[in-house]
Amino acid sequence: MTELRFDNRVVIVSGAGGGLGKAYSQFFASRGAKVVVNDLGAGLKGEGSSAAAADVVVDEIRKAGGTAVADYHNVLDGDKIVATAMEAFGRVDIVINNAGILRDRAFKSMSDKDWDDVLDVHLKGAYCITKAAWPIMRKQKYGRIVMTSSAAGIYGNFGQANYAAAKQALIGFSNSLALEGHKYNILSNAIAPLAASRMTATIMPEEILAALKPEFVTPLVAALTHESTEQTGGLFEIGAGTVTAHRWEGTEGVVFKADSSFTPAAVKQRAAEISNFDGPVEYPASMKDNDWLGKLEQAKALASNAKGDELRFDGKVVVVSGAGAGLGRAYALMFGRFGAKVVVNDLGFVEHNGKKVHAADLVVEEIKRAGGVAVANYDSVEDGDHLVATAIASFGRIDVVVNNAGILRDKAFANATPQDWDLVYRVHLRGTYKVSHAAWPHFVKQKSGAIINTNSAVGIFGNFGQTNYSAAKAGIQGLTNTLALEGAKHGIRVNAIAPNAGTAMTATVFPAEIVEMLKPEYVAPLVGFLAHESTPHTGKLFQVGSCWVSEIRRQRSGGVAFPLSRALTPEDIAARWSDIVNFDDGRAHHVPTSRQSGMELLENASSATEASDDQDEEKVDVAGAYANISEPQAFDYTRRDVLLYALGIGATRAELPLVYESSDAFQTFPTFAVIPDFHTNTEFTSFLPSFNPMMLLHGEQYVEIHRAIPTEGRLLCTTQIVDIQDKGKGLTATGRITMRDAENNIVAVSESTSFIRGIGGFSKKPGFAAVAGPERSSASTAANAIPKRSPDAVYSQKTSEEQAAVYRLSGDYNPLHIDPEMSKLGGFKTPILHGLCTFGYAARHVVKLAAPNADASKLKSVKARFSSPVLPGETLETSVWADKSNPKKVMFQVRVVERDVIAISNAAVEFSDPVAISSSPKL
Repeated sequence: MTELRFDNRVVIVSGAGGGLGKAYSQFFASRGAKVVVNDLGAGLKGEGSSAAAADVVVDEIRKAGGTAVADYHNVLDGDKIVATAMEAFGRVDIVINNAGILRDRAFKSMSDKDWDDVLDVHLKGAYCITKAAWPIMRKQKYGRIVMTSSAAGIYGNFGQANYAAAKQALIGFSNSLALEGHKYNILSNAIAPLAASRMTATIMPEEILAALKPEFVTPLVAALTHESTEQTGGLFEIGAGTVTAHRWEGTEGVVFKADSSFTPAAVKQRAAEISNFDGPVEYPASMKDNDWLGKLEQAKALASNAKGDELRFDGKVVVVSGAGAGLGRAYALMFGRFGAKVVVNDLGFVEHNGKKVHAADLVVEEIKRAGGVAVANYDSVEDGDHLVATAIASFGRIDVVVNNAGILRDKAFANATPQDWDLVYRVHLRGTYKVSHAAWPHFVKQKSGAIINTNSAVGIFGNFGQTNYSAAKAGIQGLTNTLALEGAKHGIRVNAIAPNAGTAMTATVFPAEIVEMLKPEYVAPLVGFLAHESTPHTGKLFQVGSCWVSEIRRQRSGGVAFPLSRALTPEDIAARWSDIVNFDDGRAHHVPTSRQSGMELLENASSATEASDDQDEEKVDVAGAYANISEPQAFDYTRRDVLLYALGIGATRAELPLVYESSDAFQTFPTFAVIPDFHTNTEFTSFLPSFNPMMLLHGEQYVEIHRAIPTEGRLLCTTQIVDIQDKGKGLTATGRITMRDAENNIVAVSESTSFIRGIGGFSKKPGFAAVAGPERSSASTAANAIPKRSPDAVYSQKTSEEQAAVYRLSGDYNPLHIDPEMSKLGGFKTPILHGLCTFGYAARHVVKLAAPNADASKLKSVKARFSSPVLPGETLETSVWADKSNPKKVMFQVRVVERDVIAISNAAVEFSDPVAISSSPKL
């Protein structure tokens, strides 16, 4: 393919002082473009400014023979950035909105400044630059725009409500720009890159950094901005050499009869059908793809809806914003009818009986006349705390928030003013944030709550003349997704709807029968269903209107995994474009979380290889692995290491034998035997195909004690792989460390079993022969099914929020357990506790509960399976069951109390003497 050149094209790249922006700038310059390198020079959190970052990039470009100028303006001064391009080069062809900052915090701790700073840089900054470039591109009849979204924007992410909202908003913004710009040859697309940056460069392993180089993202941006492309209005995820596309996938849904039987209870009766993605599905690409009138015709022919018991809201308090008319009024009346106490919010006035009155007051009167309870609130949703304060002052609690308030300022993007943009943003997106944020602490305290946010078809697909509205509505979806994740552990459910209802305008153009069926009252039942405490749904998006309800979600193509062994080019992308956007090859699927998204993309780092005639396929050498025993490796440790380990697994000052070196009973806790693993090498790579370390999951741990581990000294450790099992999509590998003293006596044995994704299936290949592995003890392979009876004893202990920081000092320095950025990449809102730390806690607990005289020296073996991660600060509850067939054995499991999840399962401890279970264990 001919090289894709950008000669004489002028490219603006925001946030170009490092990371992706720098890579974009250097690439475009290398292909002949003239580049405006914009960077404010601020830190990751937006603090400070410096010209140095942009200057360095410009200098590098010029030294390489390219053309570039630096720009140091804030992205909110987008007109000045564009002016730099015009003054230097006389045109603007490509805008890459890449600038960003972070203000990550749990939603309850997020300040308005945290919200505003992130939305200003990501969303409004992109608007300001694009707005300034738009008339130039229209006049040229040429332009290419790229918006930088993220996995957090698509799926939501813990601690990133602001960031997720901004990043999803950019997708909606791009969709509308694509529609408006098409006739002017202005194309707009959004990307969600997974790439290493200055945020991750210091915390990620080299293998992962290599797979996430910005150079693997740049070719997609180049392909999307070349003059030969026809792609517009797309969303693409890219990372580790894998490029994928997104589209919408909607269920067939359910059409209801438009009569009084269409209630929340009727929706509940058919909820499974509404969300059935295993049945017929649709792939709408625009607002025109839903046959609203056809669905109305279906509804007319139906019998009344089946329904069970009504969904009541007695004793519940519901806040509905924008409830003076239309949808909000319908919601308020419905909740009042079903027993809720309603706060009717609306700041508007209407003419009534010749007088100007608050619209909210009229709705309150309607509710009261029908026997309901309601109060009015006249505040702007920008003062969300006032709305919630009204609920608390009037009724003492708040249970449901329906964010419905809205405003329109529809104009072609060329004609829309900054005021038009700001007003729509403030009411829709920021207003939704403000009301939800004010209600959140009450929901957390109650351990319950429901939020229904209002998206729209415009937010999903984009629309002409509604760039402001589409951005705001899409941003609401990003906020919804994150709040659903953060709220789950508090019993808070958050969903969004995209309603289609009749308006004053449609009443003049449709027949009366159709106008009747488009009433807001036929959207309200879905809202009632989603608000009810019996509904489990959270994090979902529904289309509703014309008496039809359907769930809609994103679907991702299988895409193309390019090899990481060589540079990726725009020509590679262009040549495989039809494969990237192919949703019909059986590989398209729904990705539910940012964690799964990242893991799927990163899997390419180990699975994408180029075929080569002279290169042997990497194999799993089971026989070689079993036969290989390492030379002895010395592990030296001191009493300080033993003491530090004990503190790392939660030992308290009351446990003197573990934490005080002068105690008469000073000892090394037996699970210290796992620590040499971090100071020795088990040879995997010679016997397994190369794999991405991110694909490795620690599944089980076994420790066997032969003699008391000295409190200081040297252990001579030999390592060996003792088991490899093919699991289809991956394999399990068990590594053993045998620890001996200077006299060659075995002190302890530690076996660690890991599941490695992406390198399975080897046992099905021609020539494979099964090989018996080294002998293993029965305790190391026991299934340890937990008895189906109440535990014989239970012990609980709250971990410290600093527990992972302490435990890592024993040798496990994986940044996933200390650095928030790394943990977020792994899909965790905060750094998680080491599995082996939980393992140590559990063994201590079992000793307290079941060891004779609570003596740790009686522990002879312990095995556990890791089921779920633990967050520092959570409470571990260890339950034990005596083994009726072995008087020296107990089974146990560990539960995280706060989230009611099992962290360790199928676990057992064997002692040297018969167990002595105590319901009042010694401290």
